Amino acid sequence: MTANMEMGKKIRNIRKTQDLSLSSLAKKIGKTSSYLSQVERGLAEPSITALREISKALNVPIFYFLVEDQKHNAVVRKEDRKVLRFPGSNLTFELISPDLEHEIEMIEAKLEPGASTLDKPLAHNGEEVSIVIQGKMEIVIGSEKYELDKGDSIYYNASLPHKITSVGEDELIFISAITPPNF
Repeated sequence: MTANMEMGKKIRNIRKTQDLSLSSLAKKIGKTSSYLSQVERGLAEPSITALREISKALNVPIFYFLVEDQKHNAVVRKEDRKVLRFPGSNLTFELISPDLEHEIEMIEAKLEPGASTLDKPLAHNGEEVSIVIQGKMEIVIGSEKYELDKGDSIYYNASLPHKITSVGEDELIFISAITPPNF
């Protein structure tokens, strides 16, 4: 089974468990039923924005759709990380924590220069702490804007809309701890 088919199957299963029709979920995420049907059948790969909207509408972390259904050890080898990468995107997320069954989630994100995590700032439940490993980060939180360099970190309440952009000449790499798991 391909990754798209597995993801689509999980979306369909959660939707049905919550007794949501295809059209009602499509309406919640601002997409057509036809598009959502293609995603559920593994025929279309959702953008990061669409997958975030689906996960928000279904009230599950985005990585839920990417984590295999198996027991996980406390150690996560770099080569075993779950990777979230979208075609045509200059953004990559890797799940550093073993799964989404604990109180905290850790991700490593990579952004090419000029790329952003989202088209527009987005809010979600919880708290986040991010540290810049490489490059230069611009983060908008609510109406505030911050620039962080390598080694700088920031804590924020994730219920404020936020967006991260790589504003340096090098690829931006940062690690975020998110609680509760919400990505």
